[in-house]
Amino acid sequence: MLKVIVNGCHGKMGQVLINQIEQDNELQVIAGIDKYINKENVAFPVYDNIFECSNKADVIIDFSRPEALQGLIDFAIRTNTPLVIATTGLSDQDMNNIKDASNKVPIFQSANMSVGINVLIRLAQITTKLMEDYTDIEIIEKHHNLKIDAPSGTAYLIANKINDSLKNPKEYTFGRHTKTERRKENEIGIHAIRGGTIVGEHSVIFAGNDEVIEICHSAASKNIFALGAIRAAKFIANKKPAFYNMDDLIETVL
Repeated sequence: MLKVIVNGCHGKMGQVLINQIEQDNELQVIAGIDKYINKENVAFPVYDNIFECSNKADVIIDFSRPEALQGLIDFAIRTNTPLVIATTGLSDQDMNNIKDASNKVPIFQSANMSVGINVLIRLAQITTKLMEDYTDIEIIEKHHNLKIDAPSGTAYLIANKINDSLKNPKEYTFGRHTKTERRKENEIGIHAIRGGTIVGEHSVIFAGNDEVIEICHSAASKNIFALGAIRAAKFIANKKPAFYNMDDLIETVL
């Protein structure tokens, strides 16, 4: 039984994660961290300061905010606890801090915890290597009307991974409003749609002469992100200090 501390336990994703853990007989939440300690009625202690938590866990799963990152990392190192970071919106400096800390404690981080999205990325990378000289690449992402950032972090993740697979990296073009010139060969188009209650949809289009390849992923609920974080927690629980991501998890089954 893996003992888990949930950082951001009263947030939307924290609550989804706890619900999924309760349905998994291999994990148990032993403590939560949240600045609103009395927001929800839960069966485990909740602390507003992570350093007040004396419960020894096998892994910490983080669905919180970037500003909580440094304290979380310091706690993981101090207690020698593997860490799964599912918080989004991390800066380049945040990522540098995470990778530095992974020399002391195992850390699993992904901009999107959906295993399905990461399968899409892997397929897009393969397609890129085979078709980059013959196709134009476009990315379309769709989310609910309450989402603040655009394009999504996942759209950037997909684009970056595609660029890593190209012999000659391309520039990003965000929409084409006001543009009066033809599409350039050295660009990846990225487009954002906001509306209704769309949880998340991402498509990668490889458009060539007389053929189109489209790779799509659609999220029906936030459960997929929680389930991905749980798989990450099981994966990293007994690993040596290092930086891990979804590529490492996927490789275990290929």
